[in-house]
Amino acid sequence: MTDGAAAQGGGRLEIGPTGDLETCLALRRRVFIEEQGVSEADEQDGRDGAAQHLLARLDGRPVGCARILLRGESAKIGRVCVLPGARGAGLGAALIGACLDHLRGQAGVTRAVLGAQTHALGFYERLGFVAFGEPYMDAGIPHRDMERHL
Repeated sequence: MTDGAAAQGGGRLEIGPTGDLETCLALRRRVFIEEQGVSEADEQDGRDGAAQHLLARLDGRPVGCARILLRGESAKIGRVCVLPGARGAGLGAALIGACLDHLRGQAGVTRAVLGAQTHALGFYERLGFVAFGEPYMDAGIPHRDMERHL
């Protein structure tokens, strides 16, 4: 679990694995469906039961989440979101860092992959991810695959 103060703006940040899928789905609904216009069918892809979920809380309030799907030596980080009012304080970077720390504890996992919305490529590059493959559309939003070796 990541535990500490948010990079900017203070507050107590806790990030760790959770079984609270309902809270994660509510956060994802707010960001992906309501804010970004992703359809519920695209957001609810049936993979949550097989995934590991991480939840970020700032001063006890849920503000972000991510899910991880293990695939042999690779793990796919996805559904990464931070509520609009909590953005800009380093929470997204802390959430990705917590995902990577979590993956380092998974036997045999050597690589993290994700499908980044193209507007966020720079964010993920600053965290050590490298783009590969061609851009593609996912739920009507331009994406690019990225990877980082652990």
